[in-house]
Order: sequence, then structure tokens, then C-alpha cells
Amino acid sequence: MKVTFLGTGTSQGVPVIGCECEVCRSLDYRDKRLRVSVLVEVDGKSLIIDSGPDFRQQMLRERVKRLDAVLFTHEHKDHTAGLDDIRAFNFLQHIDMPLYADQRVLTQLQQEFSYIFTNSNYPGVPKVELHPIQNEPFDVEGITVTPILVMHHRLPVYGFRIGDFTYITDANFISDVEKEKIKGSKVVVVNALRKEPHISHFSLSEALAMLEEVHPTHGYLTHISHLLGQHRLVEQELPAHVRLAYDGLSFTL
Repeated sequence: MKVTFLGTGTSQGVPVIGCECEVCRSLDYRDKRLRVSVLVEVDGKSLIIDSGPDFRQQMLRERVKRLDAVLFTHEHKDHTAGLDDIRAFNFLQHIDMPLYADQRVLTQLQQEFSYIFTNSNYPGVPKVELHPIQNEPFDVEGITVTPILVMHHRLPVYGFRIGDFTYITDANFISDVEKEKIKGSKVVVVNALRKEPHISHFSLSEALAMLEEVHPTHGYLTHISHLLGQHRLVEQELPAHVRLAYDGLSFTL
């Protein structure tokens, strides 16, 4: 399995428009964060978790030539807004793109991208297959995916475990039952928005406490805002087995 971080930023990305803070003015490439998404390549298949507004840029940067499915964590725009650009893969692969998400999320996609789901057959419209998921393991092209139900304030969101890799974004609460699904993962990715508490995201200390509890071999932090601080400085505060993710970072399992 190969995992590549396509984007590691919060909903505004980093730098933030109009901001003059040290992070937003940083010349460190690790402080340039597109909206959050990850590419998982396993058993010859390529899966994307979330297609945010930077999806096209991310596909071009990583030279992704094939995509077998898109998994959505939830319906917020910073995780779904790039869906239209899957039509490039329709053209390249001559397939309707499978989309996996909670039925609530699929319904929202049908509303926001209504032109995809009409019967007009307008040329160039993305072609998709909808696959509703629930809180139980499901199969994607022969790959077993285990959903992990977390809370984003009051909104249910799915994280996903694929083999020894677990990916969780936009969470501020994970029940003990769902944490059991995470335990045993070699790599766990979790959101860490900033150092101060937030109503719908883990803070840095909360994310580290969660990682300590599930105890992976390696932990990565994502969905990072400019308020967390400069990458090089925050890295110095982390335990040896935990790192800040950054756009373009990849690893193999």
C-alpha cells in the first residue's frame, strides 16, 4: 500500500486569503496546504478519500492517471467541491466512477451536482455510480474498507481503515466502540486544527491524546490551519512517532 497526502489544510487552505501571519507568509513548502484529501494505492487499485475544491490541482501534481473509486467522509464543500473533475477519469478509463458515502452525503451530492444526475445526457457531464455505505465493512474493487464513525460537532462523519492504515478527518469525538476499530493500525492519520480547543475539530493536544490511546506505530496530523503554527516549529513539539503531514508526503505500508 502507498499513501499520498494530496492536501493537508483546513477548509480555507494555507495560506489564507488576505492573511499576513508568519505561517501564511512562510516560504516553507510544507506550510502550503491545499484542502484535505488522500490517495491510497493498494493491490493495483487507486482510491481517493474526498475530492475537495483543489482536486484537479492535486491530480495534476501527483500525475494520477487512474482512479478506481472516491470515498467521501462527509458532505462539506472542502471535501466534495471538486467532484466535477472526475469526468477526466470517465474519459480515460471509459467507466462510471464509483462513489462511496453515507446516504445522507450521496443525497447532498445529488442536490449540489444535480446536472450529473439528470436524464439529459449532456456531453461532458461526469458519470458516477452511487454506493451507499453504513457503519460496517464494505468492498471496493476487492479491497475491504472499514468505516469508523466519528463526530464533527453534531455531524456524523466517516473515517476509513484500509488494512493497517486508518484515516480520520473533521472529528472532535470518537466513541470507545469506534476506537476499537482503529487499534492495531500501523499508521493513523487524524485531524489537528490548531492548539486552542475548537467546537468541531480536535486540537493538537486532543489529537495527540487520541493517538496515544490507539497507539499506532506512526501517527500523522492533517486538516491543519494556519493557527497551528509553522511546520518546522510544531514538529519540534511532537513525539518521535508523530509527524505533521504535508502536501505531497507519501509513505508505503
